[in-house]
Amino acid sequence: MYLLAAPVHALSDEEFEVRALSLLMKRDERAFSELVRRYERRVFSLIVRMIGNPGEADELTQEVFLQVFKSLDSFRGESKLSTWIFRIAVNTCKNRIKYLRVRRDGEHDAFDDVAERLPEDASPKAQGNVTRPDVMLEQNELRELVRQAILKLDEDFRECLVLRDVEELSYEEIGAITGLAEGTVKSRIFRARQMLREMLERALGRKMP
Repeated sequence: MYLLAAPVHALSDEEFEVRALSLLMKRDERAFSELVRRYERRVFSLIVRMIGNPGEADELTQEVFLQVFKSLDSFRGESKLSTWIFRIAVNTCKNRIKYLRVRRDGEHDAFDDVAERLPEDASPKAQGNVTRPDVMLEQNELRELVRQAILKLDEDFRECLVLRDVEELSYEEIGAITGLAEGTVKSRIFRARQMLREMLERALGRKMP
């Protein structure tokens, strides 16, 4: 029986890693295809939040998994496989951001919002089951402000904020991905949230709760 005969969606990350790792090391194509299916959406989500351009994020996602395939021999099991993949994704993003900065080609088309992470008063809620058009417009404007503000953060702060507030990873996981001490991770997340709030307050012309 094939080692990964059980449906992938039925396995936890830990179960998948235990059952697939030896096959991955042997460059088993089916195991690698299942690896891509399991983590592709999360990697794309991380990248698009880091660089803001879905089309480019799609290309970088493919590049990440190409690097994963080529570098499997270097995986020593010192962290979760998903953590290792995220580390490759983050480094790929940072390299691309540096390239874009040099080329002055910083077009950002879309950026999934993290407005729900802001205080409730800063994200208007609909009354009843149907959102009023004026409230919907205000919510959309806030989302766009959040997108633009996050893209203005230095990538070192941006990566920690996105990994924590969007991907909802633990401080320990973020430390393993970024190579930072836990205290540094917490400090950067705190500072990133603070800078984000300040930018939003300037854009809104009012203090946020």
